[in-house]
Amino acid sequence: MRADALDPDLAAAIAEIESLGLLSWSDLSVAAARELEDDLFSGPPEPPVADVRDLAFGGPHGEVPLRIYRPESAAATTAATSDAAGASEARALVHLHGGGWTLGTLDSVDGICRELAVRGDAVVVSVDYRLAPKHPFPVAVDEAAAAVEWVVETAGALGVDPDRVGVSGTSAGGALAVAASLRARDIGDSPTPAGQFLLYPIAGRDFETDSYRENADGPLLTRADMRWFYERYLRSPVDAANPYAVPLRAGDLGDLPPATVVTAGFDPLRDDGVALAERFEREGTPVRHRHYPAMAHGFCSLADRVPTAETALSAVAADVRERL
Repeated sequence: MRADALDPDLAAAIAEIESLGLLSWSDLSVAAARELEDDLFSGPPEPPVADVRDLAFGGPHGEVPLRIYRPESAAATTAATSDAAGASEARALVHLHGGGWTLGTLDSVDGICRELAVRGDAVVVSVDYRLAPKHPFPVAVDEAAAAVEWVVETAGALGVDPDRVGVSGTSAGGALAVAASLRARDIGDSPTPAGQFLLYPIAGRDFETDSYRENADGPLLTRADMRWFYERYLRSPVDAANPYAVPLRAGDLGDLPPATVVTAGFDPLRDDGVALAERFEREGTPVRHRHYPAMAHGFCSLADRVPTAETALSAVAADVRERL
């Protein structure tokens, strides 16, 4: 499931990051890890979009900040239909950042949201959900589901079609995206997304899979990091059995929105994503599995330096355009 060696362009990018002498997430305090994550992944506002706006909505645990990215096509559609009744034809994507439910900001995920907006021709709504350990499970799940509901209910004002609202996420955000879909199916307290776009999602909690053993020391994410994240996210061992926290614990993963699952060969989470895609297919959820054997966790955030990452991001964006 992985190549003999890392992609050379990715290896060069990782070497540049590692040359800074940075510690693993699990070796840092939460505050220091958050500062490092923000420094590493916040960058210039590229690629350009027509409009970026910071808003907030009233969620189940208080105000939830959002950042809304509107590509040129969606801006034109909104302008053309501003005086007309009904929703525009713009698609929307509610995006949930990674960071082990403990790290991540609107700034650190700015680049990938811009890429998804431009390449996917979608209004992207980035969600600054509350983080563990101060806000453990299920707070982030509650806010992810509430964000989908808010976008659907506010579709007219946002200039998007309420029937074309999907959900995307990287790593822990992928787990939250699946949880929002499961919750909509099981409980019915929020709208069902029109599609799921899951980039190297956290889906299980078995630290002895082949991919965890092969990639225990990284790069970019280690087995110790994942233990550290789960220790801060889950309130008790009981939560580890909850499918909204650990999607592979769900008894049934069928009858969910069509999904794209991206996995990387040099990622401890690889086998989580593979198992998730296989269960989707086996249990009746339409799925497209895109596997990149020479890539590592988080590689899509390096699309400006790694051609394979650029290809992968374009493929996901094509799925967004097709399914939404």
